[in-house]
Amino acid sequence: MPDACFADPRLAPLYDPLDPDRSDLDAYLGMAEEFGARRVLDIGCGTGVFALLLAGRGLEVVGVDPAAASLDVARGKPGAGRVRWIHGDAGALPPLAADLATMTGNVAQAIADPQDWRRTLRGAYRALRPGGRLVFETRDPARRAWEKWNREETYTVTDVPGAGPVTHWIDLIEADGPLVTFRSSYDLPGGETLRSHSTLRFRERAEVAADLAEHGYRVADVRDAPDRPGREFVFVALRPATD
Repeated sequence: MPDACFADPRLAPLYDPLDPDRSDLDAYLGMAEEFGARRVLDIGCGTGVFALLLAGRGLEVVGVDPAAASLDVARGKPGAGRVRWIHGDAGALPPLAADLATMTGNVAQAIADPQDWRRTLRGAYRALRPGGRLVFETRDPARRAWEKWNREETYTVTDVPGAGPVTHWIDLIEADGPLVTFRSSYDLPGGETLRSHSTLRFRERAEVAADLAEHGYRVADVRDAPDRPGREFVFVALRPATD
């Protein structure tokens, strides 16, 4: 089940206003151009920010996400009719012959269950054309990003258009091996407080490479995230031209 911050109809519309800087997507837009992609699958598309950026450049885009509330936000945005939105997960996709499949932001890490992760890798592989690429990022566990996930480091107050001031912060709940669980809290206008619990899996670089190889991919490159140098691995995995 998707986290409440994506699935709750009261919280999904807050996602974009509370995280307006999406310069992290510039690298993905650059790779879509670099690889000459014309058909892109956006796995975990959420509120559709990246899918709509691609569609605005004239690409054919499919966005898939398990959170209906987030997809409702995406479908309500200008240009949403240019994207094919699918409610579900990558494991149940039809063959799409995509040139590129992406998992931006926390999507890959949010697929914390090993069985779900394998299902996603298989589904993305089937959705790609031979020679297509899967691109995603995952944080380097050695940087221990979760150590700054506390109220003092994350507390913000944002004036959300049409809603008013929303206070948001994160509290670390548990760091247990590769799994890190945290709670997001939202103080809404009128005094209501909503909370969402999330768990991310921090995979080692060698672990990710082995998972990809097991599912038929060839790791073509592991890059740095330009907006977070030294803190993330950006995997470029190729579905071979001949299986």
